[in-house]
Amino acid sequence: MAKLLTPYLFTWKEVEAKSDLERLMLVLEHLPDEGVMRKLEGHRKWGRDDYPIRPVWNSVLAGIVYQHSSVDSLRRELSRNGELRDQCGFDPQKGSGAVPPSWVYTRFLKLLFEFKSEIDAIFDHLVDELKGLLPDLGFSVAVDSKGVDSAGRPTKEKKRDGRRDRDADWGKKTYHGQREDGTLWEKVVT
Repeated sequence: MAKLLTPYLFTWKEVEAKSDLERLMLVLEHLPDEGVMRKLEGHRKWGRDDYPIRPVWNSVLAGIVYQHSSVDSLRRELSRNGELRDQCGFDPQKGSGAVPPSWVYTRFLKLLFEFKSEIDAIFDHLVDELKGLLPDLGFSVAVDSKGVDSAGRPTKEKKRDGRRDRDADWGKKTYHGQREDGTLWEKVVT
């Protein structure tokens, strides 16, 4: 058997063996998000604090770790799972009443777009940390150019109202090949 030269930071078996709450803690403990939290809290200043920034942010991260497909799915999990609410930082005395309504998440996610550069800086910081641990990171890169279908529907409205995917655009990919009889074929997917 050929000896592998790439040192691995961890194996996926180690991560998958952890409970969902342990995997969430890995994210919450290692994500350098303090700068974003301070800016978001500074943006709120003296506004109402019924749903504090940090627990809402942590619950959004939990939705990603737990692969929830919607805010409502995440909210149902938070309402049901007291340990998850505690892990995210919601007030335990409020019980499931601490779970924010869906409009809070809609406004929060919209607000995050105003802090895109700070969130991008988190990603850049994590990549730099990885480069320190894996010096060859990015030396070889593979790209998959498969088209991804959008669930967004076209609309004639110019105004963004936050209810639909407006980033989806169209793309074109051309496939070429040769049949067994030697004739060429081409397929265009838009």
